[in-house]
Amino acid sequence: MGKSGNIYTRLSAARKKEEFRVLARGSNFKVERIVSCGQVTPKNKWLCQKQAEWVMVLKGRARLMFKYGKRKLLLKTGDYIFIPPYVRHRVDWTHPRQITLWLAVHLNKP
Repeated sequence: MGKSGNIYTRLSAARKKEEFRVLARGSNFKVERIVSCGQVTPKNKWLCQKQAEWVMVLKGRARLMFKYGKRKLLLKTGDYIFIPPYVRHRVDWTHPRQITLWLAVHLNKP
């Protein structure tokens, strides 16, 4: 039997920095819990990953920004998005007084 747990246990307040916790890992994937509270990607920095990423907000709210197209996307509890490899994006906003709980699945090519 594999590792089990509850995604909502031991949530930090994430006041000083985001918390990243790997929940599962395989040769082609990584599942991660992220806790944010007001943190954003630094200005003028873009995330650009070689792996695809599927992200869901389990609690709270956040806003992502995509470099090309100047698109902003508000995510609230239950919303998710698939971000293909090499798509430049950033976390533009997370609620400064409430926890934003993310579930992120990073997918490598087989």
